[in-house]
Amino acid sequence: MRPDVEKQKRYLIKGGIPLNGEIEVKGAKNAVLPALSATLLARGEYRLKNVPRVRDVFCMLKILEHLGAKFSFEGSTLFLDTKSVNHTEIPYDLAREIRASILFLGALTASFGEARVPLPGGCAIGKRPVNFHEKGLMQLSAEIYLDHGNIVTKARKLKGAEIILDFPSVTATENLLMAASLAEGETIIKNAAREPEVVFLAEMLSRMGANIKGAGEDTIYIKGKRSLKPVKIEIIPDRIEAGTFLVLSALLPENKVIVKNLPEEYLETPLLKLQEMGVKVERLGKGIFRANRPQKFRPLEVVTAPYPGFPTDLQPIFAVLLTQAEGLSLIRENLFENRFLYALELNRLGANIKVEDRVALISGPTPLTGSPVKATDLRAGAALILAGLMAENTTTLYEVELVERGYEALPERLASLGAKIEVLS
Repeated sequence: MRPDVEKQKRYLIKGGIPLNGEIEVKGAKNAVLPALSATLLARGEYRLKNVPRVRDVFCMLKILEHLGAKFSFEGSTLFLDTKSVNHTEIPYDLAREIRASILFLGALTASFGEARVPLPGGCAIGKRPVNFHEKGLMQLSAEIYLDHGNIVTKARKLKGAEIILDFPSVTATENLLMAASLAEGETIIKNAAREPEVVFLAEMLSRMGANIKGAGEDTIYIKGKRSLKPVKIEIIPDRIEAGTFLVLSALLPENKVIVKNLPEEYLETPLLKLQEMGVKVERLGKGIFRANRPQKFRPLEVVTAPYPGFPTDLQPIFAVLLTQAEGLSLIRENLFENRFLYALELNRLGANIKVEDRVALISGPTPLTGSPVKATDLRAGAALILAGLMAENTTTLYEVELVERGYEALPERLASLGAKIEVLS
């Protein structure tokens, strides 16, 4: 093995070991990121509870620190002080680490009247254009142009407008929600994203003093305010982590994994799909669930769609179970063109997956056997960990930093259930 490969951080996963115990769902990464940006709309002291300590959160905090903010943690509670924020330019070396850096565009423009944000980086799962953000802010009377790979905005005063999004983009909806909260007059966002994380941001902005109606529906109404105030708020549970742990619970017949703090109301479609496969999902109490593996998994058709449809972030996770289903399963990916990069890695473990354009055909059941594989994106990495836990022998997972972008201390938490995972740095 080459020395540079040998030095890479990786997980060694011993498969086939029954898991037993309780695992609790952390706060939603995709709710924290816009919440951090929103703290620029009313500079002051914030307390955010149930914040996951993951790479993406720390990337956003490093950007806030560069802008002049200060932060500290006590357990999962984040204390953030944005009183001293006095910069409006984000450097490339910070923005390239995380796609969500685009979320600073709306807040900086609304709060300071200007922003300079590099075109963002992130997972290579496909094109995620920023034109929805730019077009919406222009409709709110901001001047926008590109300068050497940076999106530059200027606005003496944002003014409310009726905005129709060409696609219900989550981050574009969030950016426009933040900008419209301080705009003059009323803003109407049509074809808005309906994800729970968008609803959470609207709730946070409302508690800060914004006037928002319709969040979670197709059309959102925002009456701008002259100023907002800092708040204390608790982050909602992570529905993608919850779905990951439900699939974990159903991996092996002997598994007795109980998932706590599960947001049932955000997972209606994935829960129905598990039941279609024959998985019995037991509700043991409020937010407490267990998924039991059937004798035979039934094949499934999965079509990803914006919320409340099947989430694209869970389709790699479900693909692991579908390798064990009796017959032919189909996954149609409607959001990201490169989402199936993980299929080759699962095939290395023994899966039988054929990808044609945006459709994956999974033939099963196929026994999985340990092999070296690499995470191709955040959710693909989590899927490969699950596959490794189900496979015979040992699986070595590379590019694990991608997994750490969205799952806090996952090897340690799985080890508490009896999993054998060794972290090599």
